[in-house]
Amino acid sequence: MSLKVSVPFKKYLLTGLLVWLPTAITFAVLLWLMELLDGIFVGLLTVLQAMLPGSLMSTLEYFKHIPGLGVILVFGGLLLTGALVSNVAGRWWLVQWHRIQTNIPVFKTIYNSVKKVSDTLFSSNGNAFRTALLVQYPRQGAWTIAFQTGSPGGEVATYLGADFVSVYVPTTPNPTSGFFLMLPRSDVIELKMSVDEALTYVISMGSVPPAAPEVLLK
Repeated sequence: MSLKVSVPFKKYLLTGLLVWLPTAITFAVLLWLMELLDGIFVGLLTVLQAMLPGSLMSTLEYFKHIPGLGVILVFGGLLLTGALVSNVAGRWWLVQWHRIQTNIPVFKTIYNSVKKVSDTLFSSNGNAFRTALLVQYPRQGAWTIAFQTGSPGGEVATYLGADFVSVYVPTTPNPTSGFFLMLPRSDVIELKMSVDEALTYVISMGSVPPAAPEVLLK
């Protein structure tokens, strides 16, 4: 005897799933981030235990088992670091710290690469991921959302010329993977939608389109 699921039952189930799924995923990401920061904090305490006298080891061991303490301390440390390097004295120490790390063999190769990428992505003076574009990919006539990451430089620029842009084409529904392209500026269309709106459009596979600009609606 087979059981037939009624249409309203399926509708209610899917509707309930759509209501709770974003919340569940958000909590899952936050819990993962908390576990990551707690892991970093526990790792630092383990290093300190190996360096400090035995009388302090039991105290540090106690801090290891306080849930969420790592998140608070790492967050506070980031705020404190940002405040310190925002003045002249802090920037001087930052330069010295950077100089030390760029002189360590092997370590400097990884450090310089990561620093260049992070400066490009998060610097307030950069253009990375601050402009949403419309490009034809993977063939002419097929359009997709992309993000401008800058302009070609170095040896590449000598071959391509100045009128090119570097773009990142994210995959759907996971925008953390994608493709890096260098396209003529005339082949890309700059969109007025924000980066957040464009990312939502990509992640939702086009089911959550951003509102059209008022200029286009008139």
